[in-house]
Amino acid sequence: MTTVIRVQDRETESSRHIIQDDKPPSMGCIGWFIIFIAIIITIGLLPVTIFMCIKIVKEYERAVIFRLGRIVDKKPKGPGIFFVLPCTDTFRKVDLRTVTFDIPAQEFLTKDSVTVSVDGVVYFRVFDPICSVANVFNAGHATQLLAQTTLRNVLGTKSLSELLSDREGISYNMQTALDEATSVWGIKVERVEIKDVKLPLQLQRAMAAEAEATREARAKVIAAEGEMNASRALKEASLVIAESPSALQLRYLQTLSTIAAERNSTIIFPLPIDIIQHFTSKKE
Repeated sequence: MTTVIRVQDRETESSRHIIQDDKPPSMGCIGWFIIFIAIIITIGLLPVTIFMCIKIVKEYERAVIFRLGRIVDKKPKGPGIFFVLPCTDTFRKVDLRTVTFDIPAQEFLTKDSVTVSVDGVVYFRVFDPICSVANVFNAGHATQLLAQTTLRNVLGTKSLSELLSDREGISYNMQTALDEATSVWGIKVERVEIKDVKLPLQLQRAMAAEAEATREARAKVIAAEGEMNASRALKEASLVIAESPSALQLRYLQTLSTIAAERNSTIIFPLPIDIIQHFTSKKE
């Protein structure tokens, strides 16, 4: 993997060097003759051609000028006013603003053989207008197609649990892969986000049943722990009451006062056997 990345980096550097650093080759005698004729015609028809020579690009745009099919000065023009020759020069405007596009939903098999459908969104911008015009036919469309294939390739190596829990890592891996591939086109991929993960209906039901069973088991464990803690507390309370018989009578009286506060017409009073035994022992 390291070797492949290094080879791609070398190709990127060499392509940029060819496009930006090399001096433009000579146009030849015929080319200079055509340019000379165009200049004469422009000067001769100056009141009319002045409007054809002056061009304006906005702050977020750059113009790539072609003169007889060759890029002029190897650098874009703008923003502001620039001049072109009407007969020999053509230009293309390149937008430098950040562009977004949706990745259509892609169906694929995960690492654990689960069919899912995933879509996303990509944010990118042009940082080198010359490369975006000279190295690729349609930079935006090429980036969209590459994003679709990269999404399938990256997510195909992930399991379902990783896909649902590690979206940030997946987005970072996709951004790195896209940025390395599109740098030769003069495009910078700023951000990649996974929008939605659609699972089959049967798998959703199975996951819901699994989650429900897990919650029920956890609830039963918590209830059992509560019963155990309550029984321990009752045991400790019974030991405290057993040390003082009068505490049991006070507890009965407290229970009666609680019942009487609720305005009940009938009160069932449990009579302790210890009290009866106390009176019978006196009679004997």
